[in-house]
Amino acid sequence: MPSMDIVSEINMEEVLNATNNTKKELETRFDFRGIDASIEWKKPTVIIKAEAEMQLQQLVSMLRVQLAKRNIDSKALTVSKAEFSGKTVNQTLSFQEGIEQPVAKKVVKLIKDSKLKVQAAIQGEQVRVSGKKRDDLQQVMQLVREADLDQSFQFNNFRD
Repeated sequence: MPSMDIVSEINMEEVLNATNNTKKELETRFDFRGIDASIEWKKPTVIIKAEAEMQLQQLVSMLRVQLAKRNIDSKALTVSKAEFSGKTVNQTLSFQEGIEQPVAKKVVKLIKDSKLKVQAAIQGEQVRVSGKKRDDLQQVMQLVREADLDQSFQFNNFRD
């Protein structure tokens, strides 16, 4: 009986690479010359600092571009509120891993409401889906991708 797992995982090495590339881009950008701005990787978060909120937004968008180049969904990125400290503004960016219980329940409900002939069960921070046909599992994958659940999902352990 074919089965698969719906998970939410981030490759942290790719996040580190994206952060380093953003740091290199920051050093070469003309609009950041002479400005106290930085981006720093502190596993599992990224801390950005700048002199103004607009510059923070530019840094976040630069990081999003680098993450997209590495196939990391920007829905996994959680941006905290800007904190003012002295003459700089700090912001913490964290990455959401694992499917929380309320979101997992929404995924299971979505699958059951679709009337596909599959079974979905929550197992910790993932959802296991099994059915008689591979085509049904592929329809579930498409259904979850199209759903607007504000989280990135990956599909692994696709077994026959």
